[in-house]
Amino acid sequence: MTKISIAGQWSAKDRKQIASHGLTVGEVERQLGVFRRGIPPVRLNRPCRAGDGIAVLSEAERPLLLTACDEARRTHRFMKFVPASGAASRMFREWFRCLDNGGFTAQAEADAFSRDLERYAFFRDLEKALAEKGQELKGLLDTQAAAIMRFLLTEEGLNYGLLPKALLKFHAYPEGTRTAIEEHLVEAALYARDLENVARIHFTVSCEHESAVRTLLSRVIPAYESRLDTIFEIGLSTQDPETDTIAVDPEYRPLRTEEGALIFRPGGHGALLANLNTLDADIIFLKNIDNVVPDRLKPETLLWKRFLAGYLIRLQGEIFSCLRRIEQENGTEDDLESIADFCERHLNTALPTQFRDFPISEKRSFLVRKLNRPLRICGMVKNEGEPGGGPFWVDDPDGRGGASVQIIEESQIDLNDPKQRTVWLSATHFNPVDLVCGVRDFHGRKFDLPAFVDPATAAIARKSEKGRELLALERPGLWNGSMAFWTTVFIEVPLATFNPVKTVSDLLRPQHL
Repeated sequence: MTKISIAGQWSAKDRKQIASHGLTVGEVERQLGVFRRGIPPVRLNRPCRAGDGIAVLSEAERPLLLTACDEARRTHRFMKFVPASGAASRMFREWFRCLDNGGFTAQAEADAFSRDLERYAFFRDLEKALAEKGQELKGLLDTQAAAIMRFLLTEEGLNYGLLPKALLKFHAYPEGTRTAIEEHLVEAALYARDLENVARIHFTVSCEHESAVRTLLSRVIPAYESRLDTIFEIGLSTQDPETDTIAVDPEYRPLRTEEGALIFRPGGHGALLANLNTLDADIIFLKNIDNVVPDRLKPETLLWKRFLAGYLIRLQGEIFSCLRRIEQENGTEDDLESIADFCERHLNTALPTQFRDFPISEKRSFLVRKLNRPLRICGMVKNEGEPGGGPFWVDDPDGRGGASVQIIEESQIDLNDPKQRTVWLSATHFNPVDLVCGVRDFHGRKFDLPAFVDPATAAIARKSEKGRELLALERPGLWNGSMAFWTTVFIEVPLATFNPVKTVSDLLRPQHL
């Protein structure tokens, strides 16, 4: 058994392995310190509601937002960013159970599977995979559900249990079927295309699936470009090993393999901030890979994407105007007061109680710090019981009485605190991960996005590695703590724009058929 090192006792082999991840011993020891200290929960002040942290678009302003979005296509570089590295294994949890058990344990489940299988977009591919092995699908449906699952989920057939959601066939059309990644191509052509008909879209993928994703895109893009009169500029990137974090055992000691090597794990979706930070764009649409709909339902999605982008463009213009007035240093006290009022009313900015007593130079500095940040407009849907995070007013951890609007996950709060639990359960809205981001400052320079992360919002998760319990450190979530110090505005969007596929049965919802 290899001796387990603790912080400050690293072998030459350890140091070489740490360096191979692009990390330093100091960073690894910082991570170990986080495990030992723990991560304090955030303190919810109250849920964001319509009119209190969540803006509701009026009918009168909607045409103006569409105009602002369309005009921005002339001067701004739009891009769509889609985290697409997640494996689909959790989608098929129930089907894996069937495979492991040699069949369904309840007759009702078996009957539903037999009845519904043909409705899935991948049905014909499954038939073909079985036929190539001399099997007939209809002959297996009644008695051999586990054999069908083997062809569906493993390398013996479609291998859906190990593929990313991006490569799964979600929707069927008269002319053929589409994977999730193809639906994102079509969406990008509808709202992220510039005046030269170029649509830019960036996918983050896992290393093991990068080749398969590239192969699919190279095969399908020519047809989509022809049909949609669009030129696609596609970017692919993988998670940087420098964002990996060390795994520890329940005693906070570095976990190792049987050969004595340290175990590092991906740092969660917050690690993708590094990928987002490299993009050459002005306005970035951010959306999850599994939240897509067939063409018949895309018009409403398109409309609200343009509303959100138009709102960002309009608000960004007002922010830039304020910053230019401050930069010129010819603003009067009244000018600064009006800018401060704008920050409070439109940017959810909490001003210090003594702000009015600040010297004029200090007022300028404070307002520049609050205004000169990346900007995100986040769609929020009414809470219908979906699992996940939501919009809240969060107390300043320094106890200075201020509050900011944040997207918070359940794991970030102390549910044993009755007051915090009450606030959490009283939420009226849910985060569908529907963001439009402005990532350049008023001089046109790119923001350094890691500078706006709240490192205190990392998370510690319990996992397992070959039967051993471990603790994993996850970096602040991409739309949570990684954007904690962005200027954030929440907009109410209709539930029809949120149609995720978390389990395979979600593909049988009317929205996906």
